[in-house]
Amino acid sequence: MDYNQLIDHTLLKPEASQEAIAKLCLEAKEYNFYAVCVNPCYVKFCTQQLKGSRVKVCTVIGFPLGATTSETKAFETSNALDNGADEIDMVINVGALKAGFYDYVYGDIKAVVKAAKGRLVKVIIETCLLSDEEKVQACKLALEAGADFVKTSTGFSTGGATVHDVSLMRKTVGDKLGVKASGGIRSREDLEALVQAGASRIGTSSGVKLCSK
Repeated sequence: MDYNQLIDHTLLKPEASQEAIAKLCLEAKEYNFYAVCVNPCYVKFCTQQLKGSRVKVCTVIGFPLGATTSETKAFETSNALDNGADEIDMVINVGALKAGFYDYVYGDIKAVVKAAKGRLVKVIIETCLLSDEEKVQACKLALEAGADFVKTSTGFSTGGATVHDVSLMRKTVGDKLGVKASGGIRSREDLEALVQAGASRIGTSSGVKLCSK
């Protein structure tokens, strides 16, 4: 399997410099990664850096807490598209999900899907903060709202991707959605175990270490 083409080469640290983002883009081209994943302020820069390559530009919306309004998330999405983003990774409103406000969570995801205008949307459910029942519910809402992927984690909360969570998410969505594992994936063993469990995309800042050219 070509693991390189599963990798969203990621740099979301708040202190990330433009120089570091340029290096991320160079590595993504060199290693033939699927995408880079960066904060919205770097989307236009990455689009310029990756022009003429196959590497896509992914950005994050409502990141990392998911607690901005749906209208804000929709605007962020539209702005990211204007700047050249190919894919959108949005964070759900975790508090609303845990409170059982499923209509709100559905509408929140739907607002981003609508604003994305056919671009691929991944829904970050922040598994470390959810019970298994809540993880299943989040996946179902993402599917109903027209998203393309469910994603485990922001990497900024109390935990990252686990084999258990990826397996549960894959079981819930079947082959209807992709499953992106992200957060704490730092070894080849982690990568292979998560893919085996059902991950179809891997978000990691350790892509160069994990994959060969």
